[in-house]
Amino acid sequence: MEMVYATVVGLGIATVIRYLVPGRRSYGILLLPAIGAAWTAAAWTGLTWLGWKPDEPWIWLVALGGAGVIAIVVALLIDRARHSIDAQRLHHLSGGRTAS
Repeated sequence: MEMVYATVVGLGIATVIRYLVPGRRSYGILLLPAIGAAWTAAAWTGLTWLGWKPDEPWIWLVALGGAGVIAIVVALLIDRARHSIDAQRLHHLSGGRTAS
């Protein structure tokens, strides 16, 4: 049951991060929450298989903290890559009449 709570909280953390990190127009509204929930569920499952107990704070810190860190990294990487790819595509589609 704790895994469900942790997954929902990881989803919520990633949702909040979506609105705190600039560049949210570069990706869909559900991408970061889905990544946060998936990381939390996978991390929680893996750590419980390794013998970590739900009443210990470390499993919560790794699962939920990891969801936040991964959401920030993905948001920043996608924003940077999207701007670069869009500029290259514009240059290509305009026949080289725009600066790349």
